[in-house]
Amino acid sequence: MDIKELAENLGLEEDEYLELIELFIDTGTVDVEKISSAIEKGDAEEAANAAHSLKGASGSLGLTEIYDLAMKTEKEARNNSLDGLAESVQTLKGQLNSLAEAARK
Repeated sequence: MDIKELAENLGLEEDEYLELIELFIDTGTVDVEKISSAIEKGDAEEAANAAHSLKGASGSLGLTEIYDLAMKTEKEARNNSLDGLAESVQTLKGQLNSLAEAARK
């Protein structure tokens, strides 16, 4: 993941983009936890809403891998299909961790 390139794609300085990434990591982590909690409770609407939030934020920052998975997660939750979403949550957590590592370099 090339932070400098992602920043340039959005017309931002790298340090500005990194500030946004830090905020995204914080809010994205909360969204992923909400998805996980909603899956445990069987609350498809809550899972879909949290995935939608994550999708929007990641799309705005050009984070296509997170966006794509959040979109898939939202779609499945909106279809009341929570089976298999725990795996998506783990993947999203991994992607957020990778992003955090890339942002620290």
